Amino acid sequence: MNVRELLRRSETFVGLARDARKLSAIPRRLAQIRRRQRLVDGYLRAHAVRRLHLGAGPALLEGWLNTDLVPATPGIAHLDATRPFPLPAASFDVAYCEHMIEHLAPAGGLIMLRECRRVLRPGGTVRVATPDLEVFLGLYGREDDLRRRRYVQWVSDRYLRGGGAGKASLVINNLFRGWGHQFLYDAELLEGALAAAGFERVRRVRPGESANELLRGIESHGKVVRDEEMAAFETLVLEADRPA
Repeated sequence: MNVRELLRRSETFVGLARDARKLSAIPRRLAQIRRRQRLVDGYLRAHAVRRLHLGAGPALLEGWLNTDLVPATPGIAHLDATRPFPLPAASFDVAYCEHMIEHLAPAGGLIMLRECRRVLRPGGTVRVATPDLEVFLGLYGREDDLRRRRYVQWVSDRYLRGGGAGKASLVINNLFRGWGHQFLYDAELLEGALAAAGFERVRRVRPGESANELLRGIESHGKVVRDEEMAAFETLVLEADRPA
């Protein structure tokens, strides 16, 4: 057997193995879809006021349809936010994601926001919390600001190792490179994305605060990082409404 024939057979075996893996994944995928449909149908039947939580991670919100790309518990429905949501149009009152949109490329983030608009009822509200790019860029050269200095040291102590800890330049680089972040927003960029997705009346709010009682006190990032002050300092929160 010559080398060319050996390579051709090797490629065939590799292709067969790849196809076999894909086929073996089909039953798991179908089970995942059926489980999600049961969760979604049960939620819609049980709740007249409907709240959609995207990227829930381990932070389940009571009374919400909690979803995630990789569900942490059986009570979380699988949902890929960069694809059409498996949810009926105009069926939710509010939608919410926290420290999640920055993990999506800009095109994926826009898909998510457009799908939020689609599944929200007219007049429904989306709330997006994300690291604030303006805050992070403002760390540089601001050693005289005690709050910024404390934040730089807090991030350094918690997430950075080795020489140079306590430097704003390292903290900024860590934000861009860490945790799988793909795109960071300031208020102007996020407002533009919400407008492009068809939302109106975009407004900035403080973490934990909202004129809509359904959206008050739902942030959990401060609990995750175990410092509410620093979490609030780094977080941008915008709300916007689907046109009535």
